[in-house]
Amino acid sequence: MPKESRPRHGSMGFSPRKRSESPVPHFSSWPEIDGAPKLQGFAGYKAGMTHAFVVDYRPTSTTSGQEVQVPVTVIETPPMKVAAVRAYRQGTNGLQVAGEAWAKNLDKELRRVFPIPKDHDPDAALGKIDAAMIDDVRLITYTQPILVTGMPKKAPDLMEQRIGGGTLPERLAYAKSLLGKEIRVSEFCREGSMVDIAAITKGKGWQGHHTRWNTHLLSHKNSKHRRNIGTLGNFQPGYVRPTVPQAGQFGYHQRTEYNKRVLKIGEDGKEITPNGGFLHYGNVRTEYVLVHGSIPGPTKRLIRLRDASRAGFVKLEKAPELTQVSRESKQGV
Repeated sequence: MPKESRPRHGSMGFSPRKRSESPVPHFSSWPEIDGAPKLQGFAGYKAGMTHAFVVDYRPTSTTSGQEVQVPVTVIETPPMKVAAVRAYRQGTNGLQVAGEAWAKNLDKELRRVFPIPKDHDPDAALGKIDAAMIDDVRLITYTQPILVTGMPKKAPDLMEQRIGGGTLPERLAYAKSLLGKEIRVSEFCREGSMVDIAAITKGKGWQGHHTRWNTHLLSHKNSKHRRNIGTLGNFQPGYVRPTVPQAGQFGYHQRTEYNKRVLKIGEDGKEITPNGGFLHYGNVRTEYVLVHGSIPGPTKRLIRLRDASRAGFVKLEKAPELTQVSRESKQGV
């Protein structure tokens, strides 16, 4: 007799698998950190992947201290600009805006995203924010894709970044000092630190239930087609339950990957750009971040980085030792 039941296919943890509402990924939480106030997030654009040779920094690894080859992802991170300072207070329904101040010298490209406020006095707005009455401080920042040769757009990507560490008055003073200024990725993290990465995955359009949920093909003795679904469920209840694998949107979902190691932060993209440039991207010409392993999304996708929120990883006191980053051509691979 055949087996009457088997484990279901496909995780329901990400359901419903709808298209992401925005190409800009979001973080629903931010970890608490110690030390002086600092920026807890940054953003860049995915350039591509290559491989590097690094001295294995994992103390329990069988190759610890030896030179190993690892896959790396290159994220181009041109400087971001601070558009506004926003303060929050804890309300009955979560965080509520307690005040915000917008910079005067906003880029004209920001008009492509939303109407730039006029006749706004940032000094008066900052004076209304009482550090004793707030519970969180964040910055409204935007990217500068016009500095990236591989990005075919001018409209910036707007997002919030949290200020962590220190006391609330110190955070507010630190945020005020950054209003209207450029911030660099080196102010967010250092070489060897761990970060969480959020991105929108590669979209694959509408797909059938077999491709979408990886269900079993039916027997070759099936009367009609092998890729049909076996059953839509019970007669009762009288509707198709959401746990039944069906066709629909596949890809273009937000995904967050935890504990990715920053191997290198560089200022000259020529150091890691392969001969002929990255496929579908071109040359990296501004600052960049080299991350151990792969990350979600296709080339040119916006990538957001955050301080690692889950403990249990190897903390490095010094930067990993990279001996070589491959610059072999990716054309025709």
